[in-house]
Amino acid sequence: ATTAAAFPGGQLPLHLKLAEIHYAVEEGADEVDVVISRGTMLAGEYEIVSSEIEAMRQAAGNLTLKVILETGELKQPDIIARASRIAILAGADFIKTSTGKTTPAATPEAMYVMLKVIADYYRNTGRMIGIKPAGGIADVKSAMGYYRMVRELLGTPWLSPAHFRIGASRLADRIAETI
Repeated sequence: ATTAAAFPGGQLPLHLKLAEIHYAVEEGADEVDVVISRGTMLAGEYEIVSSEIEAMRQAAGNLTLKVILETGELKQPDIIARASRIAILAGADFIKTSTGKTTPAATPEAMYVMLKVIADYYRNTGRMIGIKPAGGIADVKSAMGYYRMVRELLGTPWLSPAHFRIGASRLADRIAETI
């Protein structure tokens, strides 16, 4: 797995983002994480955000595409929900809260909104979309909170790496300490 498409800022022209994704594919990546242009999203230019994600989906081919929303910058629940729907409809296999480079990163509030969008999409299509809270999850209690949210709002079929992951580089050490 790798990041591409101007990670973490997402602020390059589309042709450069696509070139980076193509490079990742050629080098053997089997998953690609991309980040949306939050400025474009916040400006209400939803068609541009959608068409960029669609182009990135096409560039990634059959690889798992994780679309990072950077919810800490989107802030408002309605904007987070709209960004989630746009990403899913444009071809995301996973939606992800954050790059982990901004504050706040993952929050339970943003995760709740994203999970509700995934649940609605699943009810309407039968297609399972993955979820990945990432950034700032540094203790077992927080990780378990996200786990419980997924279990309660989406159900146990989501509780596998195919549909639920936690992005928390510091968490592994904390889990080892706890055990």
